[in-house]
Amino acid sequence: MTQPTTPPSNERGPAAVDLPTRYQPADVEGRLYDRWVAEGLFTADPARNPDRPAYSIVIPPPNVTGSLHVGHALDHSIQDALIRRRRMQGYETAWIPGMDHAGIATQNVVERELAKEGLSRHDLGREAFVDRVWKWKAEFGGRILGQMRRLGDSVDWSREAFTMDDDRARAVRTIFKRLFDDGLIYRAERIINWCPRCLTALSDIEVEHADREGELVSIRYGDGDDSIVVATTRAETMLGDTAVAVHPDDERYAHLVGRTIELPLTGRRIPVVADAHVDPAFGTGAVKVTPAHDPNDFEIGRRHDLPSLSVMDERGVISEPGPFLGLDRFEARPAVVAALREEGRIVKEVRPYEHSVGHCQRCSTVVEPRVSLQWFVKVAPLAKAAGDAVRDGRVTVHPPEMAARYFEWVDNMHDWCVSRQLWWGHRIPVWYGPDGETVCPGPDEEPPAGWTQDTDVLDTWFSSALWPFSTLGWPGDTADLRRFYPTSALVTGYDILFFWVARMMMFGLYAMDGAVPFREIVLHGMVRDQHGKKMSKSFGNVVDPLDWIERYGADATRFTLLRGANPGGDVPVAEEWAQGSRNFCNKLFNAARFALINGANARGPLPDELSTVDRWVLSRLNTVIADVDGYLEQYEFAKACETLYHFAWDEVCDWYVELAKVQLADDRAPATRRVLGEVLDKLLRLLHPVIPFVTDELWTTLTGEDTVVTAAWPAADPARRDAAAEAEIESLQRLVTEVRRFRADQGLKPGQRVTAALDWNGSPLAAHEEGVRTLLRLTEPGDGFAATAELPVEGATVRLDTAGVIDVAAERRRLEKDLAAARKEADQTRRKLDNEAFTAKAPAAVVEKNRTRLTQAEEDIRRLEKQLDGLGE
Repeated sequence: MTQPTTPPSNERGPAAVDLPTRYQPADVEGRLYDRWVAEGLFTADPARNPDRPAYSIVIPPPNVTGSLHVGHALDHSIQDALIRRRRMQGYETAWIPGMDHAGIATQNVVERELAKEGLSRHDLGREAFVDRVWKWKAEFGGRILGQMRRLGDSVDWSREAFTMDDDRARAVRTIFKRLFDDGLIYRAERIINWCPRCLTALSDIEVEHADREGELVSIRYGDGDDSIVVATTRAETMLGDTAVAVHPDDERYAHLVGRTIELPLTGRRIPVVADAHVDPAFGTGAVKVTPAHDPNDFEIGRRHDLPSLSVMDERGVISEPGPFLGLDRFEARPAVVAALREEGRIVKEVRPYEHSVGHCQRCSTVVEPRVSLQWFVKVAPLAKAAGDAVRDGRVTVHPPEMAARYFEWVDNMHDWCVSRQLWWGHRIPVWYGPDGETVCPGPDEEPPAGWTQDTDVLDTWFSSALWPFSTLGWPGDTADLRRFYPTSALVTGYDILFFWVARMMMFGLYAMDGAVPFREIVLHGMVRDQHGKKMSKSFGNVVDPLDWIERYGADATRFTLLRGANPGGDVPVAEEWAQGSRNFCNKLFNAARFALINGANARGPLPDELSTVDRWVLSRLNTVIADVDGYLEQYEFAKACETLYHFAWDEVCDWYVELAKVQLADDRAPATRRVLGEVLDKLLRLLHPVIPFVTDELWTTLTGEDTVVTAAWPAADPARRDAAAEAEIESLQRLVTEVRRFRADQGLKPGQRVTAALDWNGSPLAAHEEGVRTLLRLTEPGDGFAATAELPVEGATVRLDTAGVIDVAAERRRLEKDLAAARKEADQTRRKLDNEAFTAKAPAAVVEKNRTRLTQAEEDIRRLEKQLDGLGE
């Protein structure tokens, strides 16, 4: 084969010698990231080029206690791809990083540290404890920010925010005051999620539900005709029952409605009430009502003006006087059942009984519904505005089908409990006077002297709900706010659509006088293993992205995640896929190195005269640019990555580079060097948002420019589309593929050379003979050439002499054995399908499976017969 010529030194790439023989991510990633930050490439300037469109994203603030997990890695990879592409498209971009103070989690961490010293927060006092948390945050918090750098996040570090810093504290005080003055925040006794271990109220998102084995006990209340049977999984709560409820139309209990029955063990009589909430078809059609310990019962109690009797203290210990006083709730449960059994009140006991149980997200303690005096946001008007913004198109949800779930949440939202019984967090800015007076001063106002501030802090989600505008300087009228609000896209997992996203919508529309906080909501799924299973330490299938970054590089980690990411869909990953992504980066590196060694350049206009091969690859490149643009506009990262992967690996590396080797050795070399440079230039720019490190390293070496980070995003050129060139090269690919298949069937190794004569019969592929011989490892025939096989393909005939490279007799015996097996399979399957008794009685799937087997066997017969014919005599 003719080797490419070495180009003159003035035609060589700008820095071919700068690339090592192998790509080592660890040698590149840290160096490049530090340079990007030092040169201010990620820093937004609202005053710069005011005619440029703005594009902004606020990062969902990770917990200050957190470490980068695979869900973060996916979320950040998506956001970074969006920001990097818009930056290259000429937008003024702002990607704002920050952290959440994570009230419960952070307080728990510091309390555990104190416990090692034999202390509690109460030993320190509130002010000293909060100081201790700030010191912990300064020393240990924010580890995840360094991990974000390792992933390649192109965030604007000059705008880093923290939900407890001074600017965010001012925003919290401002909106609380406004909500308070507008009557949208109030204090009342309501039922809430309570953690008996953390001793605080919990938001819905801080409660994790899991199926647990328990017991379902049916208890008879009252006696004789005045008795009703109810069932419960929490027998201890019956001590706080204040009614039994039945459906108004349930004739079985119509005679009891309005009367009272005896509540066992207590000596109290409780009313029977009719309430439409009760499902008459479920169980006995009667439910016990414990307003102080069940959210549904609380609402029934409000509708019927029932008393609310709390029988447990804040630690889940029975506080109702009697024989169970002082017992933990889980000790009281079997004790109450035993006492009921002794009185003959137990009708039925089911064990084990699997049911969903809520647990505290931070400490895994079983959550206890509890009536408590708390602060609430009146959500009805806010939630309506949040729903309307999506319904009228001001905010778009991706994928669209997720909008229904969003509406289900905002249309049925309960008032939001925003107070927490913690010390770490934004303390509620309400003061109480000596005679019960209440005042809520603004951030620039002082409370009356001698008044006492509320001891609770605000839910962490309260401050993070302000994130899209508080990070831009609100409540001030800042240049950032004017330039970058509304933000462009909110990227997050669908699992917190109802919690964080809805709350940002409510507060953004309220604080910003109807302006939405973001124009698009981009929802992604959960990262799962390759079998679709949820990642869990107990399953042993958890992926540590930092481990992948260490072993395979940040680019490979990102590409693995994004290659499976489409709107709303879960993302399967596997270690071998990360290895494949590393191999892809290496493939790009090797292709670029080959191009540079052979003088590829990306400067100047493309030549007017181009070979079919060059015209083909430019046509394909421009199709890929258009396709990738369309996919990324719709957040279809998986399709974009798949398109780029196959174009880069299959078309550029496996076909174009191999065909270019021929052209680089003749008078077409100057044009091919320019086309090779053009293709790699634009391919690296297309890949940069997804795999930023290797693309910057290769692109700067190829072009001699400073960085691809701010290079122009490629635009498709329809004039470069060339259907004729594509058709010709596709024909060439079919010819090569068919001959390769024949070679493999003959047991020839891919690199093994075979003598062959090519009869083109007038085919336009004759112009590519040298390329075909290069791809197929075919040598020219000499004197005495005798073909042992002929392959008619794509209008040409490929005649090969395999006599000297394979054992023809042995190969014939192997093929004849395989052919006999295929014929036997076809005969047996055909007889079965010809049997009407079989086709009439067998399941349709079984019949179809046999038809498929027959088709495959017949194809095998034809293939093997063709191979035997090709062997000759």
